[in-house]
Amino acid sequence: MAFARTVYANLARIDQVDLATSAIYRQQAQEVLANPRVGLELRQAISDRLMQANRYLSMQTVNNGDSY
Repeated sequence: MAFARTVYANLARIDQVDLATSAIYRQQAQEVLANPRVGLELRQAISDRLMQANRYLSMQTVNNGDSY
């Protein structure tokens, strides 16, 4: 459960790290989301933050009609 809370906190600052670190944070979030032992409320919160992080990443890296 502590790992899930760390993942949640990391996603909040994903815009402050390099792309490689942000990829690690997003992968960790996927692992937590797939773990049924993590409570539904925390998984939903992580899912929301992950969606925001992915949206932010797409706005930062997509240019001139490229796809994400």
